[in-house]
Amino acid sequence: MIKTGIYGIARVCFDFYGALPPWAGMVVLAAGVISCLLGVLYALMEHDLKRLLAFHSIENIGIILMGFGGGLLLRSYGHPKLAALALTAGLFHTLNHALFKGLLFLGAGAVVHETGTRNMEEMGGLIRRMPRTALYFLIGAVAISGLPPLNGFVSEWLTYQALLAGFGTTAEVTRVAFPAAGAMLALTAALAAACFVKAYGITFLALPRSEHARKAAECAPSMRTGMAWLALACILLGLGAPWFLQGFDGVTMQFLKTRVSLAAVSLPTAAIQAPPPRTGAASPLALGLLLAAFGLTPWVLWMLRRRRVNTVVGPVWDCGLPAVSASNEYTAMAFSKSIRMIFSVVFRPRREIQPKFEASPYFPSEIRFESEIRPAPGASLHTAAQEFLLRLALRTRQIQAGSIHAYLAYIFVTLMLLLLFGVRS
Repeated sequence: MIKTGIYGIARVCFDFYGALPPWAGMVVLAAGVISCLLGVLYALMEHDLKRLLAFHSIENIGIILMGFGGGLLLRSYGHPKLAALALTAGLFHTLNHALFKGLLFLGAGAVVHETGTRNMEEMGGLIRRMPRTALYFLIGAVAISGLPPLNGFVSEWLTYQALLAGFGTTAEVTRVAFPAAGAMLALTAALAAACFVKAYGITFLALPRSEHARKAAECAPSMRTGMAWLALACILLGLGAPWFLQGFDGVTMQFLKTRVSLAAVSLPTAAIQAPPPRTGAASPLALGLLLAAFGLTPWVLWMLRRRRVNTVVGPVWDCGLPAVSASNEYTAMAFSKSIRMIFSVVFRPRREIQPKFEASPYFPSEIRFESEIRPAPGASLHTAAQEFLLRLALRTRQIQAGSIHAYLAYIFVTLMLLLLFGVRS
C-alpha cells in the first residue's frame, strides 16, 4: 500500500510534467531526508518488534524520496543521465524494500506466532529454537541495513553516487544540498545497522528472557518457505544487480529519454558505476565472493585444526558469578540508551525514579523507574486531525438513518439539484 504513493509521485513528477523547477526537487529531497532520519531514530527506541519494522518503512520511503528528489534536481539542471541514475536508485530501492521488508515481517510474524509476544524484552535465545527463521531474518536485516552484497546495498549505493555526482554539476545554492543529503543518508545507514544489531541480538541471541522464549519452536515449513523465497530474492538482486538494473531502461527512456544501463552497468566486470563525471564503481558479485572467502577461511582452518586436537566444552567465564542468567544480558532499552541521550533534542525523553524507604534513605526497599520518549514532531497535529475527522464522521453517521423513506428522499433531493444545476449550465 505504501508503494502506491511512490508510484503516484514517480508518475506525476517525472511523467505528467516536464522538467520541474529546482524548488520542487528540493522539497522532495528534504522530505526524504527528514523521513529517513526520524524513521530510523524512532525505530531504535522501539521494543515492539513489529513497530520497529514499521518505523523502518518510514526510513526506507525517505531513502526512495531522496533518490526521486535528487533526480528532479538533476533533471532541472539538464543532467538526464545522472537524473536517470537517481530515479533508478529510487525505483530499485522500492523493489528491494518490498522484498526485504516482507521477509522481515514474515520473520517477525513467525517469532510472534511461536512466542506469543511482540516485546523483544521477553525474547532471546531463539536462534537455538528457531534456527532457520533466525537465518532468514538475518538476511533481511543485512539487506535493510544496506550492507554488501545484498540488494539494499546496491540501491543505497546508487543513491549515494547520484547525490555525490550532483555536487559538482548544479548551481551554488543547490549543490550544498547534495553532500548534506548524502551525509544524512550515511548517518541513516549507520543507525539502521545499529537498530538491526539490536533487533537481531535481543530477539535471537543470548539466553531466553521469558517462558515464552524457552518454549518456542521452529515455525511450520509453509511459513519458512515464504521467507526462503524472499531471502533468495534479496541475494539474487544483490549479486545480479548489473543485470537486473537493465530492466529499468524502459522507465528512464519514457521519463528522461536515456538508458541508465549504458553508462551505469558494466556486464563484463559485473560492476555498477555512476555515469560521467564518474564518482565510483562497485561489483556486488566480487564483494560477495570476497566476503565468502573471508568467512570460509576461519571455518576451514578451524576444521583442519579440530582433527588434530581435542575440543573441551566448558561454561562461559562469568566474572566469578555463580552462573550467567538472563538478568545479566543487555536489554533493548539499555542498547538504545546512548542513542536516546545523543538525540535527546529529538526524543525529549522523560524519566521518573520513585524510591521507597523503610528505615534509611540509603537502603531503599523498592525503586520504581519509568522512562518514555515524546511522540515524533507533528504527531500531535496528526492526532488532532484524526480526532476531528472521527467527530465529523460520528455527526455525518446520523444521515444513515436506516429508513428506506429517508434514502428515497436523499435520491429525490439529489436528482432535483442535478436537474437545477443542468438547467443553469
